[in-house]
Amino acid sequence: MTPAFIPRPSQEQILRYTGGRLGIAAVPGAGKTHILSALAAKIIQEGRLGDGQELLIVTLVNSAVDNFETRIKYFFDNPIQVLYKYRVRTLHGLAHDIVREKPSKVGLEERFSIIDEREAGFIRRESVNAWLANHSLDDYLDPTLETSKRDWVKRGQLPDMVDSLALAFIRSAKDRLLTPEKLRAKLDASFSPLPLAELGWSIYADYQRALAYRGAVDFDDLIRLALTLLESDEEFLARLQYRYPYILEDEAQDSSQTQERILSLLSGGSLPSPLGRGVGGEVGNWVRVGDPNQAIFETFTTASPELLRAFIRENPSVDMPESGRSQPAVIALANHLIDWVMNAHPIPEARTALSIPYIQPVPEGYQPVNPPDAPEAVKFISTRYTPDQELEAVTKSVKHYVDGLAETPIEAQPTIAILVPRNQRGVEVVNELRARGIEPIELISSTSETRAAAGSLSHLLAYLADPGSARKLSKAYEVWRRDWREQGVVNGEEEDTKGDSELLKKVSDLLRRMTNVETFIAPHQAEDWLSALGESEAEHVIVELSKFRVNVQRWLNAVTLPIDQLILTLAQDVFSNTSDLALSHKLALVLRKAADDHADWRLPELTAELVVIAKNERRFIGFADDDSGFDPERHRGRVVVTTMHKAKGMEWDRVYLMSVNNYDFPSNMSNDRFISEKWFIRSGLNLEAEALAQLNALESNSEYDGYEEGTATLSARLDYVKERLRLFYVGMTRAKKDLIVTWNSGRQGDATPSLAMSELMGWWEK
Repeated sequence: MTPAFIPRPSQEQILRYTGGRLGIAAVPGAGKTHILSALAAKIIQEGRLGDGQELLIVTLVNSAVDNFETRIKYFFDNPIQVLYKYRVRTLHGLAHDIVREKPSKVGLEERFSIIDEREAGFIRRESVNAWLANHSLDDYLDPTLETSKRDWVKRGQLPDMVDSLALAFIRSAKDRLLTPEKLRAKLDASFSPLPLAELGWSIYADYQRALAYRGAVDFDDLIRLALTLLESDEEFLARLQYRYPYILEDEAQDSSQTQERILSLLSGGSLPSPLGRGVGGEVGNWVRVGDPNQAIFETFTTASPELLRAFIRENPSVDMPESGRSQPAVIALANHLIDWVMNAHPIPEARTALSIPYIQPVPEGYQPVNPPDAPEAVKFISTRYTPDQELEAVTKSVKHYVDGLAETPIEAQPTIAILVPRNQRGVEVVNELRARGIEPIELISSTSETRAAAGSLSHLLAYLADPGSARKLSKAYEVWRRDWREQGVVNGEEEDTKGDSELLKKVSDLLRRMTNVETFIAPHQAEDWLSALGESEAEHVIVELSKFRVNVQRWLNAVTLPIDQLILTLAQDVFSNTSDLALSHKLALVLRKAADDHADWRLPELTAELVVIAKNERRFIGFADDDSGFDPERHRGRVVVTTMHKAKGMEWDRVYLMSVNNYDFPSNMSNDRFISEKWFIRSGLNLEAEALAQLNALESNSEYDGYEEGTATLSARLDYVKERLRLFYVGMTRAKKDLIVTWNSGRQGDATPSLAMSELMGWWEK
């Protein structure tokens, strides 16, 4: 090994690995990536690979692939020494490699295509809308809903809920290797009616037909087909087993049963049974590293931290408890949370959410050195804030802290993050920081600039799709004069902008009240709304409307252009700054691809895609630094706003955790509410959980092991409680020095501090 790397005691044990299976439980900041890279380099340096063999590293995200590439090369003086000796892949990348070698064996054309999550979402949503157009979920709606509310729910709420249900159902079916045909056969043989499984099957079958029509597969298909190929082709499997004599798996706490089966086969061992029990047969060279306490992506996915825990129990294992990330006070808090959850959580079934090892500081003489102990840097704010008051308190604190760094050199300034449980809360924090003169770095689904640009363009397209609508024309006018509105907000309606703002409101109101839009847009001598208006309105109002009419007529003439050219035409008229124009160019490319993929789409469907981006419901790929890996060290002195989920794998000197209440972090007590249980569904049912339970019942195929309504909802509550305990743990362990935790009373004013926060707050005060 390179002299610069001095492994810590637990790392030294891992580097003594020579073969077989090894499970590693690593705490936050233990250096999982570094030690796996070091082990990979050691295996290569010791000449354990033969001709045509590679060491395979499987990790979770694309950014980690690049990280491994860089770290492994660090251990070699000459990069050529390691050329073609290892391969780093995400599971999807590995599955793609496998299927590409023999696509015809799993029923694919040689030149099959792969659709990304965005395109998969388009196709699935079309299937959802088709199902809703021909079926009803009335049996599951709350019978006390008023007719007007019921109609509103069907239009505005059910499509999103059914789409979410369909996504979970399809993923779970594919993880079980259930095609629509196999699933249909099970439904036909079912002992009892399973309406949610029927719903899931119908959308799944329609979705798969759409993929087949395109000659495409999605990411879940890739994994399913890779496993199918390995199980059905012994010669091919043997060839891959020779090619990859050692497999190192990172972030194994987020592994699914299918991922575990693929890697078990490739490593030369037999298939594990459910949850890893009963692993037997020939033992291959497979090292799995992860932290079950950081499994935060499990709700309604096919992943489970219990898979890694079972693997660690039943195979040789090593703990990696030393972490040089946090100061001792933060470590003590995290360890107390583990201890309290395991031994004293009032819901006994939740006590498996966290597990040992406890975090230990790095021993003296090793690197990195933990920050010095500073208990005063840990603060639990017990104040009962409303959501707005919490925003004000946190951003005011951040403003004061950042202002105090003004004279500090950039390289000596700390890293700072505000972590929130949900994207929308992050948007609110960003807006409040900007109001205080702080320009944050956003790591949420899409930046506020992207959302604003997409929203503006969506309003223009919405009008062009319905040119007779006075309301939409009025909204298009407000977009055209967006600079006036934004200037008024920035300047607080000072005297120099007051006139513009009043004119904007006046013209917008006139347009909205118009009874016949055509007489304004395409007037003729006998009927011209604007000329008639001139008798009662001031000249500057008529001039403003005349200018706007010229633009609208140009936009209407441009609707025959391809969608990307139409977007750019609109952008030139409504955007003035360079960043908005650049965003418009990328949005134009997104819509062009959508139009190419959906030949039948017209302006209403394309407008809907912009609305999704504007509402922050889908990350707009290509704008976030974390597309290729986000490094907090590059942003010293700046305030990063992100969700606790996205913060995983990162660390900051000063961390604010917001909204740690019993709504975002429920504990299954009597006063807790659950996000997945929709208010308009009867009996508080969680329909996603119920649909998956009906899928489980089909798998059991037993008259005595069937489906009982409501049981899955209660079970899903418990799973969510456990995941949110782990999310709180992840949030706390992002802090190196300073940790500030706040809560708010929620929209309805009845939320309380989360049970875990109350426990830590009381323990800390003692």
